[in-house]
Amino acid sequence: MSAQQSIHVGGEWRGALSGATREIIDPADGTPFTEVAEGGAEDADEAVAAARAAFDRGPWPDTSAAGRAAVLLATAALLGRDREELALLESRDTGKTLREGRDDVDCVADTFRYFAGLVGSEDAGRVVDAGSPDIHSVVVHEPVGVCALIAPWNYPLLQASWKIAPALAAGNTFVVKPSELTPLTTVALIRLLAEAGLPAGAANIVTGPGDPVGARLAAHPGVDLVSFTGGLASGTKVAELAAPGVKKVALELGGKNPNVVFADACATDEGLDTAVDQALNAAFIHSGQVCSAGGRLIVEESVRERFVTELAARAARIRLGRGTADGVECGPLVSRQQRERTEAYVASALAEGAVLRIGGKRPEPSAVRPATGYFYEPTVLDRCHRGMRVVREEVFGPVLTVETFTTEDEAVALANDTEYGLAGAVWTSDAGRARRVARRMRHGTVWINDFHPYLPQAEWGGFGKSGTGRELGPAGLAEYREAKHVYQNLAPVPVRWFTG
Repeated sequence: MSAQQSIHVGGEWRGALSGATREIIDPADGTPFTEVAEGGAEDADEAVAAARAAFDRGPWPDTSAAGRAAVLLATAALLGRDREELALLESRDTGKTLREGRDDVDCVADTFRYFAGLVGSEDAGRVVDAGSPDIHSVVVHEPVGVCALIAPWNYPLLQASWKIAPALAAGNTFVVKPSELTPLTTVALIRLLAEAGLPAGAANIVTGPGDPVGARLAAHPGVDLVSFTGGLASGTKVAELAAPGVKKVALELGGKNPNVVFADACATDEGLDTAVDQALNAAFIHSGQVCSAGGRLIVEESVRERFVTELAARAARIRLGRGTADGVECGPLVSRQQRERTEAYVASALAEGAVLRIGGKRPEPSAVRPATGYFYEPTVLDRCHRGMRVVREEVFGPVLTVETFTTEDEAVALANDTEYGLAGAVWTSDAGRARRVARRMRHGTVWINDFHPYLPQAEWGGFGKSGTGRELGPAGLAEYREAKHVYQNLAPVPVRWFTG
């Protein structure tokens, strides 16, 4: 299969109907390294038709739970087999380090295994007591139908798997549209699904831009569910396009995530070391291009200077470079546009009174850091406040803002003072305070004395403008199902409601 044949419809690989292609850029040096098909609305239509036929007349929706689980488990095994190849592809595509790429592949395999176990252990439904031995009443779950899955550029393989694994576990068919910037590992995953035994037509992929491909999928009358992960503006548009069809819609739209540090968490050198280390991880993993990035450090005023001084010193030592190079800890931003966006946010923060503690510029070129790559130094902005754009809006770059508080109530108020509500953390040695603050924080995931871990068996999603619905966990499977009540009268008799 050539690189341009990245569209998979009804079990066949092909190029775009228009013949258009797109160069895929390595963000480490700004140069193209492969091409994919640039699909359009017509390609989306064909993919939906294939998924529709596979759902209405194909074997997958009628495959037993054990049979579906077997395909998911086989896919997990193939992901393990191809781990290094996939990690390298993810690194070249997104700029992230090989270590991050390997972790992503491992997490994807875990996700497939989890949903295989979840669906494979289910019974025949929930029996409902109707109050009579002559009535058999049961609630069963069935697949929604054809799913349009629209994934982002920052974690292309991982985010696609969070949609694909539960969609298939539930018995659906789908069309996935990866980001046009980073489609390669999703294309590879579709190949693995076929190798694992998934019937033709159950999994379809169209590579191409959000407009027209994503827009057509969201609006298509043949689609029953749309799951989208990405920015707020695009997610709002997806919801608008899906609304006339009254489709099921799940949206994960990012966040502006607080990392709240109380002074008692830093009372010892060991405590300070751990909290600072985790603050670096929260903000700068994958150059901050993470929907749950802890880009808002909210630290108690009494330890602010000590904490931020140490944080800035360590941030300055982060090794930037090509993700495939030995010793590199952080890669480039995904595109020139994303770096320019980050630079604009930093400039606006400085104009609004923020104090630059470290970073705030492009690094000097080196052997592992080509001048043509989209690198930007990890940046710490002190003395920030909620009036600043950089504090209110999602940057999606290696930028950490610092705010301070003096009381627990003030810390909670700052943590919740955002239109988003995806994730956040609280650092404290006081167990009672940890529980109180975690309970009061209006975010879908709250970590206590940690940042970033997730579990496939625990729901992921946010409050407010971070979106609707949940991925992962039992609720993640429920998104791709419809509940049906089957009521059977075992001894029917006339009702005699009408006497005529």
